[in-house]
Formats: sequence, structure tokens, C-alpha cells
Amino acid sequence: MGVTATQLSLDDLKSKALDIRKEIIRMTTEAGSGHPSSSLSATEVVTALYFGGFLRVDPDNPTDPARDRFIMSKGHAVPVLYAAMAERGYFPVEDTMTLRKLGSKFEGHPNMKRMPGIEASTGSLGQGLSIGLGVALGCKMDNLDSQVYVMIGDGEMGEGQVWEAMAAAQKYGTGNLTAIIDQNGYQQTGATKDVLDQKPFASKVEAFGWHVQTIPGNDMEAVVKALETAKTVTDRPTCIVSETQKGFGILPLLEEAGDTNFHGKPLPPEMAEKALAMLS
Repeated sequence: MGVTATQLSLDDLKSKALDIRKEIIRMTTEAGSGHPSSSLSATEVVTALYFGGFLRVDPDNPTDPARDRFIMSKGHAVPVLYAAMAERGYFPVEDTMTLRKLGSKFEGHPNMKRMPGIEASTGSLGQGLSIGLGVALGCKMDNLDSQVYVMIGDGEMGEGQVWEAMAAAQKYGTGNLTAIIDQNGYQQTGATKDVLDQKPFASKVEAFGWHVQTIPGNDMEAVVKALETAKTVTDRPTCIVSETQKGFGILPLLEEAGDTNFHGKPLPPEMAEKALAMLS
């Protein structure tokens, strides 16, 4: 079949994002472990990449050299990636219910050695953009028309290696590289503004010579438009600062629980039932 992009309408993309949110809740609650809130903030971007006409991939041949690549640098949010890949046809949706269970290939962070379609093993924060840059350069050297997308957490932006990669990406003119900063305002130990406030990201990244857009990242229409614009920039790397909310879709429940960060905490079954009803 070869690599192709699936392109849904805007309404269907929104519906697909709801399905993916439900799967995130189900798999993390079943596991009793994982990062649902970090996954929910990133859902619109990941959904648009896999179903908005952007990622050209072939689930039946996940290593096709002509494919586009998506690297989830904030690896703890892998439930959203598993859910999107399942919906795209890499594996049955019900398989994701083995998340974090003994012997399952659905590990708590992406593992490219165990799951075809995962482009990089991530979890040690700060490394994904460097990997993506290397892949983008390799594609150019092989004359492949492949786009490389990397999602980075805003807390992760505190890692120096991210900025080294940004400097190098501009130097080499990697127009096939797009970084997406999931700016949900939290990291493991609290709000990013309290731990290490690095905003505004846009002016800093622009200073490195990148093309930058700032968007409301839980607005599907804005996400699609930004990804379309990014594809038109071919002379330099591009960055989308995606302003999101951690736990988007179920925020009232997190507020009721008194923890809008909810980092690394699955929803208990009763709370998950309410979340699924809310998303329906």
C-alpha cells in the first residue's frame, strides 16, 4: 500500500480526539498507573498528526523508509500515542489495556525495540529533539521527502540539550523538522512558572532562527492550521508553541479532586467512570 496520510474532516477529528481521550482514561485506570493528564493535554496535536492528513505512514509496514516520523520526547505521555496508533491500525485497541502489565509491549514509556511504529525510545527528558534532528538530517541525506515531528513538554524545555539541538537544527537548515512544545503549565513537581519559568518560548526559539507559531493547542482547528503552515516552511526548522491545559477534557473532575496537575496518577475507577461519561 505504501505510506499514506489519513485526512479526516474537522468534525471527525474532534470526534476522534474524544475516542482517544476515552482510551487514555481506560488504559491508565486499568493499569493503575500512568500519566493520563499529560496525555490529555497533547491529544489534539497527536490526533491531528495521525488523522489530519499530516503523518504519512503505513501501519502494515511501519519501517517504510518513505514514512514521516513522530517522536514523543515527553515519553511519559505515551498513552496518547498508543491510543492514536491503535486507532490508526497498528494494533487492536483492546491490546492497549495491557499497559504497564508484566510482559506487555505497552511499556510506561515508548520502546522502539519492542513496538514497530515507535520512532524513538524516550523518557529521559530533553533527548527527543536531538534524536529528531538526527533523523531529519538522515532523511535529507537520503533524499527522502519525510517530515519529522517532535513533541516536547514545557517542563522538558529546562533541559540544556533541547537548546543545543535548536541551535544545530537552524545551522543545518532542517526544513523537514517541526518541534511542538506542549505548554500545559505543569511538570512533575508543580507549575512550571514556579519550578523554572522559561516563558515566553516563542521569542527564545525565534532567536535561534526557527519559524515559530503560538496556538491554543486544545483547539483542533488551530492545530490543523498550524501544522499546515509548518509544512509550507522549507528553509528552516519550525516550532509550534501549543498552549494547552493538563487534563483537558476532564478538568472539572481534577479540580474537584483538588489536583489540577494530577501528574503520574491514574484515575481511580469511580472517577474514571465519571470522566468517560463527561467525554461522552
